[in-house]
Amino acid sequence: MTSAPSQQKIRVVVAKPGLDGHDRGAKIIARALRDAGMEVIYTGLHQTPEQIVETVIQEDADAVGLSILSGAHMTLVPRIVDLLRAEGIDDVVVTVGGTIPADDIPELKALGVAEVFTPGAPTQGIIDFIQGAVHQRDSR
Repeated sequence: MTSAPSQQKIRVVVAKPGLDGHDRGAKIIARALRDAGMEVIYTGLHQTPEQIVETVIQEDADAVGLSILSGAHMTLVPRIVDLLRAEGIDDVVVTVGGTIPADDIPELKALGVAEVFTPGAPTQGIIDFIQGAVHQRDSR
């Protein structure tokens, strides 16, 4: 059963790593992505990096959106990226959203994060970025 990538729904895992208990923004983004025609798997609160990577594998995700407001992004994101690489997953689009200081964004991108969305980022911009990044990946 193969069909053109443009006919398949983009599968996105939206995850809340670590001890951050604020998920309103993640739920808003998950709903916006779903309303844009993507298949969204929301993992819920307090996910370990290992749980998130396992979900990405099980769901055969095209992208993962990590929502982090706790300030632990420089610990959690590298761990998740390392675990993805250890599993041989190098084609999943990794995005991060939340309260990320501007000084940390270049380092996150150097690790392999495709984009970082800070508070106030328009949902349509997030939708457009994920669609474009996944379609660009599929056209290679």
